[in-house]
Amino acid sequence: MTTEQGKGSRIAMLCLHTSPLDQPGIGDAGGMNVYVRQLAHSLAQRGSSVDIYTRGEPGQPSVTLGGGVRVIPIPAGKPGPISKEALADHLGDFARAVGSNPGYEVIHSHYWMSGVVGLELAERWGIPLVHTMHTMGKVKKLLQPDAEEPPRRILAEQDLAHRANRLTANTSAEAEELVGYYGADATRVDVVPPGVDLSVFHPGDRPVPPGVPGRMRVVFAGRIQKLKGPQILVRALALLHRQRPELDVKLTILGARSGSKELNLQCLVEQEGVGHLVRFGLPLPAPQLAHAFRDADLVAVPSYSESFGLVAIEAQACGTPVLAHRVGGLPYAVKEGYSGVLVPGLEPEDWAAAMIDLAEEPEARQRLGRQAALHARDFSWENTAAAAAVSYDLAMDCGH
Repeated sequence: MTTEQGKGSRIAMLCLHTSPLDQPGIGDAGGMNVYVRQLAHSLAQRGSSVDIYTRGEPGQPSVTLGGGVRVIPIPAGKPGPISKEALADHLGDFARAVGSNPGYEVIHSHYWMSGVVGLELAERWGIPLVHTMHTMGKVKKLLQPDAEEPPRRILAEQDLAHRANRLTANTSAEAEELVGYYGADATRVDVVPPGVDLSVFHPGDRPVPPGVPGRMRVVFAGRIQKLKGPQILVRALALLHRQRPELDVKLTILGARSGSKELNLQCLVEQEGVGHLVRFGLPLPAPQLAHAFRDADLVAVPSYSESFGLVAIEAQACGTPVLAHRVGGLPYAVKEGYSGVLVPGLEPEDWAAAMIDLAEEPEARQRLGRQAALHARDFSWENTAAAAAVSYDLAMDCGH
């Protein structure tokens, strides 16, 4: 190793099943897209060059994001859109298509499919691999028993836990899960908390109205899938409306509409009789999303599991309190009673009760919002990059 804390390193990032250029909230794009792009950008600001490899179409050109970051599309499988599940059959094709090492010193893979390719490239190129799970199959199955996870995912994660030179976790809780569920060596796990772009997500000149007791606007932003829990909010809103019809509580859902068999949210809204209380909107680019958060009284994160929960930090950075499930990394992202409220489980009755309490206390919401903006200042992508660079250095020190 010849660099200090990763400065000047050449890094190959792998983000196969979703591109960091994709809009979060559509398809498989979510917080990981933001994480990869922001981390790469902050590493480049520290003097590193970062190439992000992702699945693309034949002949598709690379995209330069500036500051030493490139997104390089690699064909894998048949041309055209391909599901995440189908892509898993073409990981070998992807690894072969990447080719020889043009001078990278370390590989950083994201999610299990990228990790499978990362292990092969690390072996071929003779350089170390740092891997970030982002989500784990065993943890997902524990918290959402009906979730369908291919056995090869669990096997691949098990392999990565033992063979990657370093593992990074968003929180100490996730680090403990890597050790407890996958038998990872705790001395090879580094905690690298995600950040928030405070130049985009901030309170701005947000007015602080006195608030109207009983009136509350709630926002959900994320992929429309069961794991993210928007169905919990819809059922909770229906309960709230039946129990306290005088309360003016409305819900905006920002995410790609899904008519999948797993979750048809529009149908559920109609079944619960809350069509007049729910508005659907498309996923928004970061500046518009920040504006939506600033306009909201509350942002809800009812996920079955979250390794961290970037939406929670982004909302708090805008001065908006968060109502979240007390699971995974969310108790780290949301400071209970200071920047938001944590609900122990996912029973709609509990979420309805929490929303009723917050709807009746506008002054408490305002206090939480002010404190949320202060809490979010502790998170930055610059700190994330610095912590990731330390992990890279440790991996390179160990050799391959």
